[in-house]
Amino acid sequence: QVQLVESGGGLVQPGGSLRLSCAASGSIFDINTMEWYRQAPGKQRELVATITKVASTNYADSVKGRFTISRDNAKNTVYLQMNSLKPEDTAVYYCNAVIRTVRTGRIWTTYWGQGTQVTVSS
Repeated sequence: QVQLVESGGGLVQPGGSLRLSCAASGSIFDINTMEWYRQAPGKQRELVATITKVASTNYADSVKGRFTISRDNAKNTVYLQMNSLKPEDTAVYYCNAVIRTVRTGRIWTTYWGQGTQVTVSS
């Protein structure tokens, strides 16, 4: 069984910063791509940032230059550093990871975390 657990969300003023973490645990054999998504009230879930196993990154236009995704492969953890936060960044942030487990061998499966709330407000 694999679990992804996010942390680091909270309430922050506009212009502030937060750092989200997402740690994967369980019988993990290998992790490929890791991503952050977000979902604001009444809106569809949107992709925020992607990082590959070799640390190639990609960002949504709305967060480029403000957010940075990184990962620590030794800790099976992905991070999202969010700077210059705006009220429109308010959302539940979810991480996902494409993982092979010891049990499933060559089969890659996408796992999701439970989400962490980020609220940007004065």
